[in-house]
Amino acid sequence: MILLGSDKGRGSNGSTSRLHLDIRGAVQGVGFRPFVYRLAAGMGLTGWVCNTFEGVQLEVEGEGESLLRFQDRLRSEKPPLATIISLESNFLDPLGFERFVIRESEEGVESPSVVAPDVGTCLECLAEINDPASRRFQYPFTNCTDCGPRYTIIEDLPYDRHLTTMKSFQMCQECREYDDPADRRFHAQPIACPKCGPQLSLHNRDGKREAVREQALKLAVAAIRAGQIVAVKGIGGYHLMVDACNEEAVAELRRRKHRTEKPLAILYPDLVEAGQDCQISTLEEQLLQSPAAPIVLLERRSGHQLGRPSPEAIAPGVSTFGVMLPCSPLHHLLLQAVGGPVVATSGNVADEPICIDDDEAFSRLSGIADLFLTHNRAIRRHVDDSIVRVIAGRMMILRRARGFAPLPIWVGGQTEPILATGAHYKNCIALANGEWVFLSQHIGDLESAETINAHERLIGEFATFHRKEPVMVAHDTHPDYHLSRHPLTLNLPRFPVQHHYAHALACLADNRLSPPVLAVTWDGTGYGDDGTIWGGEFLRIHEAGFKRLAHWRTFALPGGESAIREPRRAAMGLLHELFGSDLFTRTELAPVQQFGQSAGGILESMLARRLNSPRTSSVGRLFDAIASLIGLRHLSAYEGQAAIELEHALSGQLTADCYPVRVTVGGESTVGLGNQESSSSRTIVLDWEPMVWEIISDLANGAPIPFLSAKFHNTLVESLVTIAVVAGEERVCLTGGCFQNRYLTERTVLRLRREGIEVYWHQQVPSNDGGIALGQALAAAHFRRHI
Repeated sequence: MILLGSDKGRGSNGSTSRLHLDIRGAVQGVGFRPFVYRLAAGMGLTGWVCNTFEGVQLEVEGEGESLLRFQDRLRSEKPPLATIISLESNFLDPLGFERFVIRESEEGVESPSVVAPDVGTCLECLAEINDPASRRFQYPFTNCTDCGPRYTIIEDLPYDRHLTTMKSFQMCQECREYDDPADRRFHAQPIACPKCGPQLSLHNRDGKREAVREQALKLAVAAIRAGQIVAVKGIGGYHLMVDACNEEAVAELRRRKHRTEKPLAILYPDLVEAGQDCQISTLEEQLLQSPAAPIVLLERRSGHQLGRPSPEAIAPGVSTFGVMLPCSPLHHLLLQAVGGPVVATSGNVADEPICIDDDEAFSRLSGIADLFLTHNRAIRRHVDDSIVRVIAGRMMILRRARGFAPLPIWVGGQTEPILATGAHYKNCIALANGEWVFLSQHIGDLESAETINAHERLIGEFATFHRKEPVMVAHDTHPDYHLSRHPLTLNLPRFPVQHHYAHALACLADNRLSPPVLAVTWDGTGYGDDGTIWGGEFLRIHEAGFKRLAHWRTFALPGGESAIREPRRAAMGLLHELFGSDLFTRTELAPVQQFGQSAGGILESMLARRLNSPRTSSVGRLFDAIASLIGLRHLSAYEGQAAIELEHALSGQLTADCYPVRVTVGGESTVGLGNQESSSSRTIVLDWEPMVWEIISDLANGAPIPFLSAKFHNTLVESLVTIAVVAGEERVCLTGGCFQNRYLTERTVLRLRREGIEVYWHQQVPSNDGGIALGQALAAAHFRRHI
């Protein structure tokens, strides 16, 4: 949070002054004005508060010290959903206000630019739905200014009920608490009750309604207990739910959804239930119960109790569960009635956005769900569950969606409106405007027409929300991606941004850093300036751009994109660098065993003739190659599976050992990871060949997979530290999808700090491609400022 204040003109003790405040951020639709009203009135201050284009403006009159206390309490006691990005204050001569009032926005004032995210149920609303004396007892759409839907129901701005999907529900007289500034539901746009608000209904897979209200919930609970699959309409879309403790039901969900091995999220009724299966730290507990209510990756407890979720059924090959707690009254009521955990996975078909419309759900999910528990409050846009993980003692967002999007990132300075179209995978878009960059929710991989359409719709919505026409469109440099061609249809100047440079700028913005800094950008795929696939980069970021200081040695990927799905292909490309045409005689090697004589001959021809075998420096592909070489994973059922399983294969293995790596500078090389002298004008290459030879030797000697994984991870860490020390860096940023690996990141942070190097990594923006749009926007903004 950035708080900008001015002490000029402060009133002295005993004198009356007027304090003027301009507050920017997510301060509309979150109970901020009634909070200000109650605070001022309670302190005996007079004045007014109203909405403005960029936030909230207010004036208070009173004794000088009281005004200072008011300002302090404004910051420290703000409503839980409010986000103050900036606060500017100055003291003026008093005007003699008689009381404190909430002013309506003046006619013609533009709509606010910061939209509040959807958030989980607050404790007061939870108490109401569990209180038989409350008129909202067991009502699944209870909310107030501190909780409930926001972003997913907004149709246009300003954020007023008639511009949300609640416009079709006429507020009853009892809900007119909406008009009372002293009530916590003052101007809570989704306000409702059983008499006037949305209602539940249950439908079969043909879309025929079978029950409504309480009976709909009761039958849905019975179906889940009986092992059936129920599609449940939540805040930002549908979840597919089954009993998490029923292995047959989980297996059937996987079969129908064609999700054979990718981990599934578990929705627990409460922390006590989650604690039976997972280890939960204090910070992880806070994240689970936070307003964002994200999925949190937690370490599983060892062993498996009968009647509890099976690790092999829920998350095969990994040591974590993705855990969340109920995010809405409906989810609370459902889980209370089920009495145990349920699998809650996105209600979609692979590579498509989650369903938000009932007819769409009946059509697309009829082959998966047995029943549909839905409601008649329309969802305006899809928003997935956010995913976070605690790494090195702080939260790292892996998927930025419900609870976080579309809040902006403060970047300082002044930028013209610039649209950034994001990455091909894990796409989100961004709009730079003034001091902020606004990030959309996670959209997904642009692999289907449905996802591409969702991406294009969201671009139009961002223009609506912010009332700004972009002056430029930033996009990835990859010539074959949809986003490299799409800006042509916008009839705006285009600005291509190198993938890993965008990663680096996103990490700098996430940590509020300015160049110079060394950005270590390790991921799976990114189009490089030299036409190869980058992904193992050390970029020195300076004011004018970047220099590629160092990178990992390249190797071929036979089959191109097929190698992403088949780690064995990456392994064959790596091993071909060592053995050449003799590789296919080395039948003791696991990757070679994966290919028969016919397939091996085709592969050999591709590698020898360099056909459809692009070269890569990617650490993500190096993870794949090593996972296949040691026999852990040859084919991936989902993106990053080999690297994820290689991390989890550590299984508590502790060793400081690492493999040798050849450090090459300007043609000279030394085997090992000791200090090397380098020239700032020549690129450093980290050569993995000595490491691979020793891995092969360890395999021949029967070394176990956890030991091999630990040595490989340690080698990556020591290589990174060596380059940072050699380059004389004082500050290092870690970015790219590889740094979602907890062991890799935490050990790197520890080692760099031991060398006296300041190290930074991601927190509020994903280190994976979900953060690319932020970096693209900043690169284009820098270009615009200097043309």
